[in-house]
Amino acid sequence: MTAAETLPETARPVLVWAEIPVTDLEKAMEFYAKVFDYKMTVDTNGPNPISFFNNDMNGTGGHLYPGTPAKEGQGPTVHLQIPDTLEEATVRVTEAGGTLIGGPVPLPVGRFHYAQDLDGNSIGLFEVTA
Repeated sequence: MTAAETLPETARPVLVWAEIPVTDLEKAMEFYAKVFDYKMTVDTNGPNPISFFNNDMNGTGGHLYPGTPAKEGQGPTVHLQIPDTLEEATVRVTEAGGTLIGGPVPLPVGRFHYAQDLDGNSIGLFEVTA
């Protein structure tokens, strides 16, 4: 029996890691640092340079990597938690060169706004209900 088979479905993580391809790693790091307040650095220990969203490797995380983004509007959407309010985050997205796409969308656990990063990757700016 595998570990996944022993956990109830509600206890199993749905998302364990996210990778977002970008055409310019340094510019993308600046964008994500400004919008989400991440402390991003380049890690060259693997076969490709990457930049982690969180360096503690606890819980769900992800990174940016040099790659080819999906055509605008055709890739998945990764929702990332913002450090403050949705209104403040939407201002930072446009100031950093991103694009706002629809929203805000209210949910019982918070609300989000669709946006696109510098490469047209779809991201969700997620604000958790206090």
